[in-house]
Amino acid sequence: MWHRPLVVFGSLMVLLIPVALVGLLVDDRTVVNSPIWLKPMKFAVSLALYSFTLAWLLTYLKRFQRVGWWAGTVLAAAGAIEMVVIVGQVIRGRRSHFNFETPLDTTLFSIMGSTIVVLWVTHAIIAILLWRTDIENKALSWSIRLGLVISFLGLGVGFLMTSPKPGQALDGDTLGSHTVGAPDGGAYMALTGWSTEHGDLRVGHFVGMHALQVLPVVIALLGARATTKIAWVTSASFLGIFLLVTWQALRGQSLVQPDGTTLLALAGIVVATALGLVWAREPKKELVSA
Repeated sequence: MWHRPLVVFGSLMVLLIPVALVGLLVDDRTVVNSPIWLKPMKFAVSLALYSFTLAWLLTYLKRFQRVGWWAGTVLAAAGAIEMVVIVGQVIRGRRSHFNFETPLDTTLFSIMGSTIVVLWVTHAIIAILLWRTDIENKALSWSIRLGLVISFLGLGVGFLMTSPKPGQALDGDTLGSHTVGAPDGGAYMALTGWSTEHGDLRVGHFVGMHALQVLPVVIALLGARATTKIAWVTSASFLGIFLLVTWQALRGQSLVQPDGTTLLALAGIVVATALGLVWAREPKKELVSA
């Protein structure tokens, strides 16, 4: 049976999506040069995928099911609190992240910071439990294990956003940012909101966090052709992409403006993946002549 609190939380996020879409259509307010309802919509989509996936994965637990249930429940509660703050700040017309303008804004952002830590820790607990769980389909098992690890790293990128960036005063109204190399609020991509001019840590945060969906889906699509080796290769390739876009952002470089170094690193990942898939191919059995 799927983890009920995570399913409830995921369903609430699904219900929030059309609300945010309506907000985008009828509410012309902006925060940091971005439509004010864009953040809750993106968070709702991301957290719906994340919570439903964890609710499914917890069905594989054979031992420590009670620990897994409590970890999932606490994670769902932490996510719900974070979304209440985000939507509440939208209603107030205020920025939710990195906002220290007033005592209330500071308190709300501190609450969000605490929920992120709780979510990160409970994710780690679930990852450890599932790592120790024996799943009959070995390729799927490894894609889940490695997907959980990469997702853990992707969630951790969020902590990089909270540190002061160059040029930010420690006593200012804003402390921390998504953007590296400029203040938040510059030109951005449609839908994602990622910067088109400077580095954006949200790229690595998103890519890493959703390894948990991508890797098991790839293995499922491959069906009988999926092997443990293929799971390792695809996971290593995904990890390489995650590290690359995070490194690119930390260098202040936009995802859509890669330099030669970034392109060379990407080419290396592509070549390594291709060689890995050749290595992972199951050798054809030779026919024995009578």
